[in-house]
Amino acid sequence: MMVGARRASPDLLGHATLVLVALVAAHVSLPVRAQDTIDAARPLSGDAKLVSRGGKFALGFFQPDGGAPGRWYIGIWYNNIAVRTPVWVANRDRPVSDPAASRLAIAPDGSNNLLLLDPSGSHVWSTNTTAAAANTNANTTVVAVLLDTGNLVLAPSSNVSAVLWQSFDHVGDTWLPGGKLRRDKATGALQGMTSWRSRGDPAPGPYTLHLDPSGAPQYVLTWNGTVDYWLTGDWNGRFFTGAPEVAASGGDSGYSFQFVDNDRESYFTYGFANNSTVYRFVTDVSGQVKGWFWVEALQRWNLVYAEPKARCAVPRTCGAFGVCSDAASACDCARGFAPRDADSWNAGDTTAGCVRNAALLPCGGGGKNGSSETKVMQADRFFRMDGMRLPDGGRAAAAAASSGECESACLGDCACSAYAYNGSCVLWDGDLQNLEENYGSQQPGAGTLYLRLAASEFPKARSHKRRNIGIAVGAAAIVCLVLAASFLAVRTTTARRAKRIQKGLAITAAAGGRVTTFKYKDLQLPDGTPIAVKKLEGLRQGEKQFRAEVSTLGTVRHVNLIRLLGFCSEGADRRLPVYEHMPNGSLDRHLFGGAAGRRAELGWRARRGVAVGVARGLAYLHGECRDRIIHCDVKPENILLDKDLTPKVADFGLAKLVGRDFSRVLTTMRGTVGYLAPEWIGGEAITAKADVFSYGMMLFEIVSGRRNVEPHGGRSSSSAPDSSDYSSTSSSSGGAAFFPLVVARRLAEAEGDVEALLDPELGGDADAEEVRRVCKVECWCIQDDVDARPTMAEVVQALEGLTDLEIPPVPRYLEVLAGRPIIDATDTVDY
Repeated sequence: MMVGARRASPDLLGHATLVLVALVAAHVSLPVRAQDTIDAARPLSGDAKLVSRGGKFALGFFQPDGGAPGRWYIGIWYNNIAVRTPVWVANRDRPVSDPAASRLAIAPDGSNNLLLLDPSGSHVWSTNTTAAAANTNANTTVVAVLLDTGNLVLAPSSNVSAVLWQSFDHVGDTWLPGGKLRRDKATGALQGMTSWRSRGDPAPGPYTLHLDPSGAPQYVLTWNGTVDYWLTGDWNGRFFTGAPEVAASGGDSGYSFQFVDNDRESYFTYGFANNSTVYRFVTDVSGQVKGWFWVEALQRWNLVYAEPKARCAVPRTCGAFGVCSDAASACDCARGFAPRDADSWNAGDTTAGCVRNAALLPCGGGGKNGSSETKVMQADRFFRMDGMRLPDGGRAAAAAASSGECESACLGDCACSAYAYNGSCVLWDGDLQNLEENYGSQQPGAGTLYLRLAASEFPKARSHKRRNIGIAVGAAAIVCLVLAASFLAVRTTTARRAKRIQKGLAITAAAGGRVTTFKYKDLQLPDGTPIAVKKLEGLRQGEKQFRAEVSTLGTVRHVNLIRLLGFCSEGADRRLPVYEHMPNGSLDRHLFGGAAGRRAELGWRARRGVAVGVARGLAYLHGECRDRIIHCDVKPENILLDKDLTPKVADFGLAKLVGRDFSRVLTTMRGTVGYLAPEWIGGEAITAKADVFSYGMMLFEIVSGRRNVEPHGGRSSSSAPDSSDYSSTSSSSGGAAFFPLVVARRLAEAEGDVEALLDPELGGDADAEEVRRVCKVECWCIQDDVDARPTMAEVVQALEGLTDLEIPPVPRYLEVLAGRPIIDATDTVDY
């Protein structure tokens, strides 16, 4: 025993034991960091998963949504997103049947590869790299690590940065920030993005985006490895010439795009300054390349990029017997057909195509429709389809010298599905692919197609037998009785419907503005309730606008935004948003020569109030509400005025929810000509600055009381400003004056007189300094450089005199729009 040592007392031992137990308990309760590594001792199996160190990505076994049961894959997905979204799949075309009996492990044979073994122990997938063995020795342990970039790397455990293999070099259908789409200059091998076969099947599909094999710095979209159907155009150091929305810098989003070209390889890569941004490029099953970012507030993916924009440019996008329409940006089944897979079709995957509703007449012997069993049945018939792009793979029938003979040739051939005759006969067998409607008659491959259908697909001839007179008289009597009873019930019905509408509006008010669902019949009869009901025209466009308006306005409240009271949704033709009533109508009626006295009652003070109010409403949409909203169609027709002339921004049918993680959005829908920003016209992804531009164009009209472009003499001489004020802006043909250019030039002149630009109806009754301030704002709003335009919040401050503005430069493209040459002849503007 050591000198001076003494035995611990029982109390001390007991206290130490308690402390030890507490420490152990505390250790057990601490969260254990999720495993991000597979090593020789720790394979992955069952429902276990790897989670990257920062928690952004996970790897494990999964089943795709809509996939076949019993098919499991090893994949990587976003760990913290409610909608599981795979970004990489190892065994794309070799699923395993049981994840509990399968495992992802480091190979025990010394090759140091990562293997996926099925329940039988067979190798389903492997990293299959010789580098793992060549760059390690017998004493080196290899691990697979999931990084927070979404990259799975195979590397020595002692130095994970010495990558032996990585998933970023084996891209599937998704290209993540930091990844590469590359071309190996030594071998010519291309690393591209290949679509899934279908929404529920990650096996390689027919569409691939890769670098141009010729070495040109551009991307090519191909179908089946043989047909190139879209090109980005060459990279010029700043953007792709055919896709300018993909630029070296993404502006305020912190997005950057880079092209690297050296002796070994050439590749593109992209990234974000903010690592929390969740973004992905995907070669979609539709054949389009799409850019998506995650909007946390909405808990959904938002589309900001899609190419080619013309959906019908994608080969076989609508599948067999599917008809593509670029006007509607959609696929429909041909007459007599229905989607093969309705769920996939509704989810946007139409590549499976369509199947017949009714089978064709069974074939007789020798491939002809002439056996004794089939003669008693009605013969197949043909449905005429005008203005079509004819399908692929037709064959000439030289013996058919007329349209009738061509029809007979198709009827007499069991394999024939359609024919066309335009001086010569062409027959199509089996499935018809790449059908497109409303195809220009002058386009190659255009014509009239006759589609073969079962006789039952055509309406039967109606019988014209004489009806019994007694039945007609009896029916007339019944009708009279019904009308009499209906008349007695009208007052009661009207009163009930009025009460239902009033009750619905009361519920809306009591619920703090929550939208109410109305019945269509309650909106048919007038009852004195001041509401406005909007009818959306067009089946497809009306549906899009209805969803956009209800989803957008149902979540926002502002004094300068129209209030959605409720909606009716009863079938495709009864989708009606219901709004608060605006007794003074729309702004354009007051500005552009509506009823007598309307423009006079909208004096300068009221106009300035309208300008500030609209700016406040848009500023709220862009930065103050829960999700950033771009209106996309700011113009006087969409500004409504209440009884006090307070403006309300209305008509959100084209609006886009953007969310706060990103600033740009792609939309195939366009606003109104005359208010569209130049970047939108150029096909680029738009930002909230597109609304700023439209607002600026509208501000010119508020000041002048006239359309920005109108023929000379459009007003009487008594109401128009002196013609000398506009003569400098006439087009070369002398046809029109471009008012925005007039204002921009006036401001650029020393002591330029802007009061002369006021609406003559105001009689000069306006504050000169306010007019000058408004003119500065409108010219800054329409600058061709997006970054030079103010935000709507800055516009509000400027209009209220809280900030001072410099004299804006004359936007160069105004000269182009006015038909005049650009001052600097060395510059060109593509608008």
